[in-house]
Amino acid sequence: MKKLVISLFSVLLLASAVSFSEASESTANIAVQSVSRMGEKWCADRHAQKLAIVKEGDIDLVFVGDSITHGWERAGKDVWAKYYGNRKALNLGYGADRTEHVIWRLTNGEMDGISPKLVILMIGTNNVGHRSSTPEQTVEGIKKIIEIMKEKVPAAKILLLSVFPRSANPTDEMRVKVNEINSGLPALADGETVLYLDFGKKFLTEDGLLPVEMMRDRLHPGAAGYEIWAQEVEPFVQKYVDGK
Repeated sequence: MKKLVISLFSVLLLASAVSFSEASESTANIAVQSVSRMGEKWCADRHAQKLAIVKEGDIDLVFVGDSITHGWERAGKDVWAKYYGNRKALNLGYGADRTEHVIWRLTNGEMDGISPKLVILMIGTNNVGHRSSTPEQTVEGIKKIIEIMKEKVPAAKILLLSVFPRSANPTDEMRVKVNEINSGLPALADGETVLYLDFGKKFLTEDGLLPVEMMRDRLHPGAAGYEIWAQEVEPFVQKYVDGK
């Protein structure tokens, strides 16, 4: 009897240790958590603006991301008008966002009550750029975002983009980290609901250099970069949004 009690105690102790380990791992990875930036006035204002658009509904195409996606309203403004001005498109990009911020936004109304045909997602550069997450943790955050999208907009196709290259040289630390994120992204696609597209090399020279003509700060595209982006995703937009 004594041996049985000891054995049961050992099993319970082991189970508790595993549970604690899993909880600690989840807690340690901020990339999969929900973190608000609504303390920043411009973020709160933008969130309110986007919620008002979402409330109106009738949205076929959604872009989700960070400042690079936000930039469709800046450096990419004319390209957006050219490709998406006559389409029912919504830009859910926020400067400086990381995966944990996108998770908060998607679970706080930004995809409630809409039925887009296509969602284009690119996120993660700030997770490693701000040194808050490893590439592996960032991929887990992106996976979490996709899971939320599947719940919120189950009829939509999700086009997951590789994180755009950054930094001047292929051996630069940030470029290497972005490449490590991208190496984990194809596994998140299933070829049916979630599709994956990598056109990062379009921004680079043959030697892998990132010219200032393409991204002046080696991070955010200029107008030429947004034109490349639009051209690369256009076949998906035509197929899933336009039904061509």
